[in-house]
Amino acid sequence: MNTVPIAFCFDRRITLPACVTIYSLLKNANSNTFYDIFILHSYKEHIDKALITSVSSLFEHCRINYREVDDTFDKAFEIRDITVAAYYRLLIPELIPEYNKVIYADVDIIFRMDLSEVYSLNLKGNYIAAVKDPGINLTNDGINHIKTLPGVKSGHYINSGFLIINSALMRQDNLAEKLKTTALHKWRFQDQDTLNIVCSERIYELAPKYNMMDYSYMFGLKELDKWETLYSALAFKEGLKEGNIHYNGHKPWKKWSVNFDIWWEYYRMSPIYNESYYFDFYYSRLNELDQLPLLKRIKILVRYFIYPPK
Repeated sequence: MNTVPIAFCFDRRITLPACVTIYSLLKNANSNTFYDIFILHSYKEHIDKALITSVSSLFEHCRINYREVDDTFDKAFEIRDITVAAYYRLLIPELIPEYNKVIYADVDIIFRMDLSEVYSLNLKGNYIAAVKDPGINLTNDGINHIKTLPGVKSGHYINSGFLIINSALMRQDNLAEKLKTTALHKWRFQDQDTLNIVCSERIYELAPKYNMMDYSYMFGLKELDKWETLYSALAFKEGLKEGNIHYNGHKPWKKWSVNFDIWWEYYRMSPIYNESYYFDFYYSRLNELDQLPLLKRIKILVRYFIYPPK
């Protein structure tokens, strides 16, 4: 049995999407993978554990652990509706001392693969492994932002939504204090900028399939020459076809977004499915749906109402 520790950090307002993320993780696990799941939350909050258990109880090879976070980041900079819970990933080496390496993932991700293979990677003396962020590395606004970050190079800025954290090395080098101190600054992308600055030059760059972000799907193969400055065309195409989907822009449970129908597909299969909530979302957006090309509408209708995930 391959044990894979994975941490999620969130507050109670996004427990529902967190459950969908966890469901997709467990649904696509190999039979010999055991997920040791850690949920990091504020000591002030009561997470709906019953809702989360309704998901995990469907699967044998998993365990749910809860770790309370103190007031370290209570006064941290918040922007774009991203709360202090985003900073909790910086504390994973301290909060999960029983593992030398831990995966972290945001709860706006749909997993479409088992993670035991990527977890087994040798990080080769790097603090973290992550996927380069195309929206930051390939846009003028993003490139200008990178220039404001000490020690970070354009073309190598990573997204913090999916990480493999080398906890043993971080503890050895006492990186926690540096992360906490750096996070006190009002960085535009908060924890993400902090990790890019502190871990710069010691980041293992993962294939894009592990964290396919909105920007990747929005532009897709139309700008392949641009993507090839970050990844090979083959790696990018593989990500588009079978990669984990990270809704790092618009959230599918709030509005139309890239691949929103895949998120709702997993929601429909999960034990937290609520028929009224599900159909209300769809019918409230019929006017938007009508503006899509016919083939796209057919694809969405089939996925949304007929076929479950494989």
